[in-house]
Parts: sequence; structure tokens; C-alpha cells
Amino acid sequence: MLTRRIFTFSIAALAVSALACSACGKKSDDIPVGAFLSLSGSDSTFGTDTRNGIEQAVDETNAAGGVKGRKIRVIYEDDKSTTQEASQKVRQLIDRDKVVALLGEVASSRSLAGGLIANTSHVPMVTPSSTAVEVTQGREWVFRTCFTDDQQGQVAAHFVHDELKKTKVGIFYAAQDTYSSGLARSFRDEWKKMGGTIVVDKGYQKGETNFTTYLNELKTAGPEIIFVPNYYNDMVQIARQAKQVGIPGDHFVGGDGWDSADLLEGAASELEGAYFTNHYAPDVPWPNAKKFLDGYHSRYKTDPSSLAAMGYDAARLLFDAIGRATDVTPDAIRKALAETKNFQGATGNLTMDKDRNANKPIVVVKITNKKFAYASQVMAQ
Repeated sequence: MLTRRIFTFSIAALAVSALACSACGKKSDDIPVGAFLSLSGSDSTFGTDTRNGIEQAVDETNAAGGVKGRKIRVIYEDDKSTTQEASQKVRQLIDRDKVVALLGEVASSRSLAGGLIANTSHVPMVTPSSTAVEVTQGREWVFRTCFTDDQQGQVAAHFVHDELKKTKVGIFYAAQDTYSSGLARSFRDEWKKMGGTIVVDKGYQKGETNFTTYLNELKTAGPEIIFVPNYYNDMVQIARQAKQVGIPGDHFVGGDGWDSADLLEGAASELEGAYFTNHYAPDVPWPNAKKFLDGYHSRYKTDPSSLAAMGYDAARLLFDAIGRATDVTPDAIRKALAETKNFQGATGNLTMDKDRNANKPIVVVKITNKKFAYASQVMAQ
């Protein structure tokens, strides 16, 4: 009887094992892609919005039959909005999960950290929205689907000078932040080329919360426009304190770091009439955006941010490259990414240039009636 029980147990165990192996076999048929994002921490809104866009792209792609007859499986890692975690998570995705490509990060500082690991490991990485020029420099395995800070700063300067017809500006930025200081530099350089006047050029310490002294100095100098290329969480405090010292919202122009529902929730009234350069607005006029917008509304019951649109485009572009690649290997995928031309994205038509940066239009968004609205689009110089 005992022998029979052991035999019966062994057969059952083998059956369970076979089922497990069958499940594993099915899982291995998927194409593993890693995503490292700020899903918690100071920039969690950016990371969550980006993940929403990626998930929409994954579901649409898999519903249409996947890529090369295989489903896409995205493995997410939370880098907690820190560069150290970004490096560790990319290493885990490559070494532990054996991903064939990576999506991430949002912030340039974390893409620099994660991109170093990806480049050294020869795994292609596509960042949806890291705009610092250095992110792709000298890194043959790192790509981006967004414009660079150099391009964004140039467009912002020309918009203020040519469209708003202003000649006297102030510049106010987070001095220790790669994104903010880089965008300030590109705006400054282009503004000087056009012969404009800078009445105040001030960097504040990262982590600062009391901006009143800076804002009083800016007000006294009398700029027609204040260029503030920072992230939304800082901008909410700056806008509120600016109102208290008598600086109206339409005196501010920013960069894509402003794009968050939290900015509208926290300071929409204070920033009424302000503009910022961006990748996307829900009412952009090109047809490719409509499918994304309709799908996002159906899925999330709200308007997408540009981070969601960029996550969607980065994922779709990567999946498109995997489909065009000669094989599902990092090297073949990298080659296909580099050959991308006229990709039809929600954020505009994109061609990858020789430096692995996206050649695409830059959108100018206006804050009006507590919403983000499309104002214009400008190609980088």
C-alpha cells in the first residue's frame, strides 16, 4: 500500500511538474522587455504616466498578434526616483530577467545612470522623455524618442522672441539638476545669439521650497518673461509664491518638465496664460494622435499627459524595431532602431538621426482655463 501511494504521489508530482514546465515554456515564448521607471518617489507621476502609455502599447500590440508571432512581456522595475536604484534595476533586468531591450527612464539623470549599464552590456535602451544631450552621447546602444534640451531651449527662445515678441527675460532654474541646468543653458545661448537681454540669471538649490527672495529679485529686475525650466513639483510652489509677490502667470515660460496633472491641480490659476515646450498636447492636430487619445480615454477615463504619450510612442517604436529586426537579439534590435524613418507616432512623425536622437516637431502648450491646450508646433533649428 505504501509503495502504491509513493508511486501515485510520484505520478502526480510528475504531472504537476509537467504543467509547470508547460507554463514556463509558454512564458519563454514571450519577448521580454525591461522598463525602469520612477513608480515611487519624487517623480512618481512621471513614471506612472509613462507606464500607462507603455501598457496601452503592449495591449494593442499583443491584441494584433504580437511581434513575429510572439507576445511582448514588459517587466517593470521601480527605481524610486533615484539614480542609484536606476543602475541597480537595469542590471537586474539584464542579468536576472535576460531582457532583449529596455524602456526608460523619464529623468535624464536616471537615464544617464541606467544607460551606462545598458551601453556597457550591449542591450538597446529607448528613453521616452530624457532630454539631456548627454543621454545618448557616445552611447551606441541608447536611443530616445524625444527632442533634446538643446533643441527645446532653442525653440523656447525663438517662441518667446518671435511669437511673443519679448526682448527682456529672466532665467530661473534648479542649478544642481541635469535637466533644468541644461535647458537653461541652451535657452541662454540661443537668446544671446538673437540679441535679447537677460536681466536676471539665477540658479536655486535643489530641494529649495522658499522661493520668495528669488522671486522678489526677479520682479525688481522687470523681465517681460521668466524662463523656468524645472519639474512640476517645484513649479507649483514657485507659481503660488509668485502670485503672492505680484508676478502674473503669463510671465512664465517653461519646459516639458511642467507636464503633469499635479501642476494643474496645484497651480492652474496661478499659471493662467503661461506657455511651455512639450512633446504633446491632447488636442494636437495630427491624425496619429487620435487613435492613442481615444484608446487612452477608453482605458483610463482621463486625458493623457505627454509622458503617457511618450511612453506609448517609445514602446511602439521599440516593438516596431523588433518586428523589423532580422532576429530577436539585442544587436539586431539596435540596428533596426538606428534605421527608424518616418515612424508615425502619437507625438508626431519621427526619424532617428545619426546620434540616436528623434527628429520630430516640438509642441508649444498654453495653460488656459485650467487645462493644457495646443498652441503651436515648431521644428528644432
